[in-house]
Amino acid sequence: MPTFTALTTLEGKDNAERLGEAMENLDPVPTGVGVFEIEDGSGLWEIGGYFTQAPDDTALAVLAVAFGAKPFAVSELPDVDWVAKVKRELTPVQAGRFFVYGSHDADQVPEDCEPLLIEAAMAFGTGHHGTTLGCLNALDRLAGEGFVGQNLADIGCGTAVLAMAAARVWPNTVMASDIDQVAVDVAVANVKANDLDGRVECVEAPGFDHADLLAKAPFDLVFANILKAPLVMLAPDMGKHIAPAGHAILSGILNEQADEVVAAYADAGFEIHTREEIGEWTTLTLTRA
Repeated sequence: MPTFTALTTLEGKDNAERLGEAMENLDPVPTGVGVFEIEDGSGLWEIGGYFTQAPDDTALAVLAVAFGAKPFAVSELPDVDWVAKVKRELTPVQAGRFFVYGSHDADQVPEDCEPLLIEAAMAFGTGHHGTTLGCLNALDRLAGEGFVGQNLADIGCGTAVLAMAAARVWPNTVMASDIDQVAVDVAVANVKANDLDGRVECVEAPGFDHADLLAKAPFDLVFANILKAPLVMLAPDMGKHIAPAGHAILSGILNEQADEVVAAYADAGFEIHTREEIGEWTTLTLTRA
């Protein structure tokens, strides 16, 4: 079955969301519409729709003019078995003591490692992205320095790879939360696949806004591998919910955005412990003073 995409950009969150809502009324109806902030400091938002039939070019042109967006770029995607493609291209990743792999590479797991099984279909959070790799490296460094995590949380957990990594190192239960219930379901499945059921508790929540998270605060280590804007917004809550001398491992930050994130967390009472760049991404380990 063919898949078509229609993509455009414009300024402003509210305008972008209204355009996304308007796209849902198109004929043919899109199978999905996404609205995302472009994290490059431009202030632009990307709006995209997916279709199983070629979208109406005239209707898209009218929407673009009505909302002040750029003309839509329409493309037909090739018919690709993406899971098979990912399995071919995603090789296991070693990050310190951690070995992240898919079941198709189970025969390559070394004996002297902390194995983390993430299936190839779970593309975000497999360990291949510089943000996830940076967080795993940061966790490995903290543990190597003698830090012992007692009360831990993974905010915006995605596949829960970071929460599971922490559970492999320390015996305590790790809280994992995500704003998206689909991500929470994926996290739960991964936790079970790694025999960590009961060691990682997964909940749907924006930030720390969940009774179970609030009951367990303050934390001595919190992961947040998301994006710059929500990281900056979370800074005051991080200051409230991380114990003195506790750590935050943050990523999803472009290198040129790192200083802005550091400044926001300095205002919330944090100082830099380590800072690592992998490709275009920065991972920060911060300590609450």
